[in-house]
Amino acid sequence: MPSHLPKSFSKPFLKVFHILEAVLLVAITLATLFAMVNEFVHVFSVRQIQLTDILLMFIYLEVLAMVQQFVMNGKIPVRYPIYIAMMAIARYITLGMKELDAVLVVWLALAAFILAAATLLIRAGHHYWPYEAPENNKKYDE
Repeated sequence: MPSHLPKSFSKPFLKVFHILEAVLLVAITLATLFAMVNEFVHVFSVRQIQLTDILLMFIYLEVLAMVQQFVMNGKIPVRYPIYIAMMAIARYITLGMKELDAVLVVWLALAAFILAAATLLIRAGHHYWPYEAPENNKKYDE
């Protein structure tokens, strides 16, 4: 749907928006890398790695993968935040296994299962009903 805003407003606004987007992507990348380095320093200082540390590093890796997808394609597939949510649930269960109520663990496991099923449905949907690339996004496909 075309914009009803005057071109004299929309062109500079979009330029500023793209610059802001790039700055925020760099900030997200740097913050994620800083957090990863902090986690590695923590693991090396304690001289012990636990499952929660590995799951946290996977979350950081998924954030970096989301940034990469956004830079390459101009969009983030919805499955990346779902992967992060599943990792966060697994980490939450692992961290608080002794303190968590059994019913809460079942609810969290159900939430993770629903997220996994949603990812499966999304992947199957993309396989059987693929998107057609819009004409105005060809610059991202090159």
